[in-house]
Amino acid sequence: MTAVIDPTCALAAVSGADLQVPLVQGGTSTYANFDYAASAPALRQVTDRISQLLPYYASVHRGAGYASRISTECYEASRGAVARFVDACDDQVVVFTRNTTDSLNLLAGCVPGDTVVRDIEHHANFLPWTAHGRRVVQAADTVEETIRRVVAELCSKPAALLAVTGASNVTGEVLPLERLATIAHLCGARILVDAAQLAPHRRISLRENGIDYLAFSGHKLYAPFGAGVLVGKRDWLDAGEPYLAGGGAVRNVGVGQVEWAAAPQRHEAGSPNVLGAAAIAAACDALAAIDPAELVAHERFLADRLRNGLSAIPGVDIVRIFSDSPDCVGIVAFTVAGYAPGQVAAYLSAEHAIGIRDGRFCAHPLLTRLGLDAALRASIGLGTTATDVDRLIAAITTLTESGPTWNYATTEGLWNPTPETRPLAPDSPAGAAPCLIG
Repeated sequence: MTAVIDPTCALAAVSGADLQVPLVQGGTSTYANFDYAASAPALRQVTDRISQLLPYYASVHRGAGYASRISTECYEASRGAVARFVDACDDQVVVFTRNTTDSLNLLAGCVPGDTVVRDIEHHANFLPWTAHGRRVVQAADTVEETIRRVVAELCSKPAALLAVTGASNVTGEVLPLERLATIAHLCGARILVDAAQLAPHRRISLRENGIDYLAFSGHKLYAPFGAGVLVGKRDWLDAGEPYLAGGGAVRNVGVGQVEWAAAPQRHEAGSPNVLGAAAIAAACDALAAIDPAELVAHERFLADRLRNGLSAIPGVDIVRIFSDSPDCVGIVAFTVAGYAPGQVAAYLSAEHAIGIRDGRFCAHPLLTRLGLDAALRASIGLGTTATDVDRLIAAITTLTESGPTWNYATTEGLWNPTPETRPLAPDSPAGAAPCLIG
């Protein structure tokens, strides 16, 4: 059955949907958010859940008070929500972390051998393995050739783990994860998927896809309260050195000895982020309630509309890694001839109230192999509408045809409108000195 799409409406209610922001030329406009891939706004279900929990906020695991009992129950129940969301297997545990980067650094200390990665990964899935036997595969221009190279590397000598990004944070291109998991297992390795960009856009089944370890961030999953997750097989996590040494990660401590707890507590020393865990759980439940076909159809409609609109503008080039990508989430990278990406982003923000990302996206080796110093990235989320897409296309068209109406200059490498007439702090009075946050 074909999903019914209403491109004029958001797929879900998110915070800031009606945010009014000032323009440098005067007046205000509704903010159009195309920076979901960096940090997604909170879903209404998430903010409602946090508001409900705040009066009961207290320490967890070691408190006998009623509020502490409520917080503990909520924290532990959040693991179940995450496990259901990713269809985890019985031998996989949910560890709460700060974000995807934190999760992958934690896992890196538990891997009993070499890890194979591609040279086009986000830094979070590239740098943590450096001190733990990292072997780098140079990606090709096609998915098929890249997979062939991965197979060759895995077969060249034993590896413990294949670590891949589920969806590129630069271009949104998705890899065939079930196929890669099968390949890794046949070669005697396990597979880790960095799902920071995949989890908000596609339902993932660890059980069906054969994924051994999965990591994602709450702040990209519409739960911006500083938490992330690592889901994976217990044995490595039980055997690995505790990520942090401290209370909560132990069974018993003597002056000269420590008996560490099993995972997940083994890697959650200190007071945990109860609100962050609750936010992730609420986001998982909310996303699980959306028809997956409707989610994909809505996103593809908007992403195709954006790609087609940008491609029709002279001087605009869409950035891709592979020529044969089987799927792509709602992330579109592009460049505008004659303009630095930072200048374009500043122009869109200052003159059109459109938020977009520019730079190298914590994927420097990938940008280098694409021959780019920087690019622009527009990312689509549950709150995006066709009106937002059309505004972005119109603003880029205006830039290429007429140029900006304001002056822009760099300060410490960052492009800013000159002069900056907008107050850059919440609720700042008009004319107040801007609070420039670097």
